[in-house]
Amino acid sequence: MTPATATLLNTETMPRKAIITKITPSQDLANRRAVASWLYLCCGAVGFMIIIGGITRLTESGLSMIEWRPLVGMVPPLSVGEWERIFGLYRATSEFRLENPYITLNAFKSIFWWEYIHRLWGRIIGVLYAVGFIWLLLRGCINKSLLPHLVNLFILGGAQAVVGWWMVQSGFVDRTDVSQYRLVIHLGIAFLILGYMLWLSLSLIERKKAEQVSANTTRLAFAMLGVVCVTVLSGGLTAGLDAGLIYNTWPLIDGRIVPSGLFAETPIWLNFFENKMTVQFDHRFMAYVTIGIVFTLWWKIHRVPHVTHAIHILLAVVIAQAMLGISTLVLIVPLPLAIAHQMSAIALFLTAVWTTHALR
Repeated sequence: MTPATATLLNTETMPRKAIITKITPSQDLANRRAVASWLYLCCGAVGFMIIIGGITRLTESGLSMIEWRPLVGMVPPLSVGEWERIFGLYRATSEFRLENPYITLNAFKSIFWWEYIHRLWGRIIGVLYAVGFIWLLLRGCINKSLLPHLVNLFILGGAQAVVGWWMVQSGFVDRTDVSQYRLVIHLGIAFLILGYMLWLSLSLIERKKAEQVSANTTRLAFAMLGVVCVTVLSGGLTAGLDAGLIYNTWPLIDGRIVPSGLFAETPIWLNFFENKMTVQFDHRFMAYVTIGIVFTLWWKIHRVPHVTHAIHILLAVVIAQAMLGISTLVLIVPLPLAIAHQMSAIALFLTAVWTTHALR
């Protein structure tokens, strides 16, 4: 028997698991980087989607599309007859009857396009996610431990589409805006998806930490992230009620630091969701709490090497966000400033996730 034949026979009698080629560390790193890059791209797309949604809200365009057609709705109106049909559907809404009874077809088109772009971009995100997922899965880049998380994101994306339509439906009958409750749920799911994606991306490419921090500091970081989330959602509630269009002074609100009338509604809990003064006051208060907890965290960890960049950027962003918020309020919500304020909110949230991940 030749040495080659003996080697072949020995190989054939070995257990199958013993002859499977293991993934080398360099291949594993390349796979993780590929998945992380795809998730970063999806993060950018979701962030842009939130901005488009904010513009749609600020321009009061959200109720211009009456139909929800997930597939054929990708095609915009292409004829005069189709435009007239869609405009006719809009004229049957309470928004048209109570707020825009004199709107022309050309003016209607300007609000229609923002809502159309918003829904189209959602479909583009779905395609981007699905195609990337299938491609990376077929190439063997996705680890089994990561697979459930990616499925969760897919489910959240589908739920977000359904919640978006559920939100829009609330504005078609006896009101001119969507329900602020449904708006906040829609916004919350969007930020959940965004944060989930970023957290997974960072976990895939994380580096070995040069220095550990105390458990109390880690808990403070998670508390900071929670405060940022609540502040963002309170901002959504403020936008949903148009509460930024009143009491346009700072630091006083209605001439006082703590104004009267905060609990004018009954039962008391209703004030936190439907009293415009209370909602705006809550958003201001949460902004102050956010600044305070970010500064405290910065003071504790700004010399920790592996988190220096993240915490410095977080501090800068929270200061910029506060200045934009004050300017937006005092100038009675001009569109460019309001959009910048929403973009800064996204940056604040992402930087808070980044900082918390580094300290976990």
